Amino acid sequence: MRTYLVVIDESVEARVALRFAARRAAKTGGGIEIMAPIAPPEFVQWGAVQSAMEEEARIRVDALIAQVAGELIEETGLRPSVTVVQGEPVACVRDRLKREPTIAALVLGAAIGPAPGVLVTHFAGAEAGMLRCPVMIVPGSLDDAAIDLLS
Repeated sequence: MRTYLVVIDESVEARVALRFAARRAAKTGGGIEIMAPIAPPEFVQWGAVQSAMEEEARIRVDALIAQVAGELIEETGLRPSVTVVQGEPVACVRDRLKREPTIAALVLGAAIGPAPGVLVTHFAGAEAGMLRCPVMIVPGSLDDAAIDLLS
């Protein structure tokens, strides 16, 4: 099955990318994989503080995934697969693309403003020509009506 990989975080552009990918998947008979990378926290000298920070990050990601997956199921009927990974987002996405041959496209949302975001900058840059699937960059400024027309 054709799978659209969407990297999710708390940003507006991630939600826009997810809506676009979900609508494309619904129309093409594909699926959605939501990836939520948890960036490693900065090193803290005290182990208990470090553990608490990691646990808080995981709780935030779990809540975010529950919310967006619920919205996705309600709107499209698609049940996404979910991948939560710990590490630097670029490395996590690169690794997932290498390991999962069913991923048909990486769908990223571009932030509004002078910098489109770390993932967009990286995967639309020098590495774009070496990927085994297309990268779809969805402008974060699109509203639901515009996404519906495009997808």
